[in-house]
Amino acid sequence: MQTSSHSSFKTVAIIGKYMNPAALQNMRDDLINLALHLQSHKLDIYIEENTFKHAELVGFKPISLDQIGETADLAIVMGGDGTMLSVARSLIDANVPLVGINRGRFGFLTDLRAEDMLTGIDRILAGDFIKEPRMLLAAEVVRDEKVIHSSYALNDVVIKSGLRLIELEVAIDHKFVHKQRADGLIFSTPTGTTAYALSAGGPILHPNLEAITLVPICPHTLSNRPIAVHSASKIEVTFVQFDEAQLSFDGQYQVTLEMGDKIRVHRAEKTICLLHPSDYCYFDMLRNKLNWG
Repeated sequence: MQTSSHSSFKTVAIIGKYMNPAALQNMRDDLINLALHLQSHKLDIYIEENTFKHAELVGFKPISLDQIGETADLAIVMGGDGTMLSVARSLIDANVPLVGINRGRFGFLTDLRAEDMLTGIDRILAGDFIKEPRMLLAAEVVRDEKVIHSSYALNDVVIKSGLRLIELEVAIDHKFVHKQRADGLIFSTPTGTTAYALSAGGPILHPNLEAITLVPICPHTLSNRPIAVHSASKIEVTFVQFDEAQLSFDGQYQVTLEMGDKIRVHRAEKTICLLHPSDYCYFDMLRNKLNWG
């Protein structure tokens, strides 16, 4: 993490839970208060176009996600972790830092509370923030020696069965690791170890670790345990048998797989930058979100 002592933000984009019109209506007042507050700082403010439309905002400038990447110095995301994941992937080429205001459930990525968001935003605008890069995974589906699909994930890439177990082989850096039968397999970044991988029994990794975890989903043999490998590792999965299977990215969209497909997973060259108030502590966040004593 890096701590900044000054701010150079001039153009700020606000993104609400843009895929959920009902949720946008519920957070409309917060969106308006935030936009007006930012305008009082003499900043140029844009509202993501679906947020603008479904929250029925007036008096502000709408903007597409693509344009945010070209225009904004900072993007403020109001919603839950799902919204942050979607926005992060959409802005992967833009190098725009993200700040999250939690209007979801857990809020592992959206760490500012809506009740005191203006205070937190003021601190960030004043330069009192921590800059934290988060690694992403890149995955591709290879069919008949051709890449038919590729994408990125901030949390995880998941192979999951339909009705029956999947049998697959895993190789890391061209070395055979094991053959396993399970309901699926999760490849997780350190960020994603508090998401699906955690519920499947995987370890929590601090975000500054250079690692990828492989977590089996309901393995048929109890000796199949989660493992962590260096983030520079190249992972390849070959399917031995399945009736039905999908590959998903951050749990938000999926690709239907066919027998003979190979899945290749590795660390992406690009990262996502999150901004936190300077007193942010990852362990405080875990203790609060997971109700640790």
